Amino acid sequence: MNLHELNSLSQAQLKEELMKCCGSASWVKMMMTHFPADDLVELLEEAEEIWYECSEDDWKEAFAHHPEIGDVKSLEKKFASTAAWAAGEQGGLSQASQELIEALAGANRLYREKFGYIFIVCATGKSAEEMLALLEARLQNNPEEEIQVAADEQNKITKLRLEKLLE
Repeated sequence: MNLHELNSLSQAQLKEELMKCCGSASWVKMMMTHFPADDLVELLEEAEEIWYECSEDDWKEAFAHHPEIGDVKSLEKKFASTAAWAAGEQGGLSQASQELIEALAGANRLYREKFGYIFIVCATGKSAEEMLALLEARLQNNPEEEIQVAADEQNKITKLRLEKLLE
């Protein structure tokens, strides 16, 4: 779809498309006021600005709309509307060994226990080994640092998905 087509959607359809880019209801609601949009660059800038106006609870809501890194089954079921995007974003896992997938699952569990939400990373272009290393490094963060890092990663994902939406 192009920007003109996105601008022409009904409010309900626009909301649905924006939710595919970021699962925060507050972010979507604030983004809706910026349509019709003039150009992609402006839209991406507004998306980022609005993201950082959201609360930590809004951020965590957005995180919950992602499958865990390496969780192929949830990609297929719960996240069907964004499964193709997420599968592409997590493409680096396709060559991962079972041992590496299990290490990711274990680290994901530790992360969720420590921070109370899933590990969020802009996985595009990263190998499974890189994602595991990032996950293990970020487990060393304190909760205040980590929520900011996770929010930054979600911002990257949202902007990439807006771009994919308009390809």
